[in-house]
Amino acid sequence: MEDLKLAVLIDADNISPKYVKAILDEAASFGVATCKRIYGDWSDSRLKSWKDVLLNNSIIPVQQYSYTTGKNATDSAMIIDAMDLLYSGNLDGFCIVSSDSDFTRLAARLREAGKLVIGMGESKTLGPFVKACDQFKYLDLILDNAEPEEESAVPTAADNLQAASDDTAINRDSVGRLVHGMIDEMDDGTGWVRTSRIGDQLIKRYPDFDVRNFGSKSLNKFLAALPGLEVEERMLSNGNPIQFVRIRPQPAPRKPGRKAAAHAGGKKRAVRKKANGI
Repeated sequence: MEDLKLAVLIDADNISPKYVKAILDEAASFGVATCKRIYGDWSDSRLKSWKDVLLNNSIIPVQQYSYTTGKNATDSAMIIDAMDLLYSGNLDGFCIVSSDSDFTRLAARLREAGKLVIGMGESKTLGPFVKACDQFKYLDLILDNAEPEEESAVPTAADNLQAASDDTAINRDSVGRLVHGMIDEMDDGTGWVRTSRIGDQLIKRYPDFDVRNFGSKSLNKFLAALPGLEVEERMLSNGNPIQFVRIRPQPAPRKPGRKAAAHAGGKKRAVRKKANGI
């Protein structure tokens, strides 16, 4: 399968250069970044920290002067370039890198044109922009959880992540409830469902879902750590492994032993005798 051709467009006004590796790594997981541009007023001393990063990663800076204080001309420049690139017909998708919800309409328009839209920003990004993308990656959470995985019950930053309103909030409990419902819906009678199907549905319902936000390195480990679930790996006939997940069966109630049953029967007879005045 041929790699998707992507345009990576970065808003330098509200994205730190410390995220550049995470940005390019995420883009590479979807395809090839054939166009890498970053927008800002490069006469502003606040953007000097980007200089070495741009040279080392072959990112083209686009100059956009601020015409007036308090107005962000960078947004307009990014939007115009994105539409020009869309009509060039040479791209399969776009990575819009910003925490600014002003790009919500742009993301929606690119998706209407049939393009893959990957949003990237910090966890402060408002829900409308997140939902307008096919997928959204929280760069600060990815960076925070980049160290070796340690499964634990300690809450991660994503456990408390809140978006613009309750219906856009995502945390471990809400994902757990959703997964339980998905397994019930997809169950073919065996109780087991492929983990890949669960992952696909989670991304469709939560564009910002990413197991790394919860400190996990893989979907299988994340699902196995959720309460009430168990994951099993099986080998296909071609030797490739495949993972399944199910709701952990509840243990059957234990039947009382003979002695316990006899004791219970004796107590019932004693109660009946007392009630009859014997």
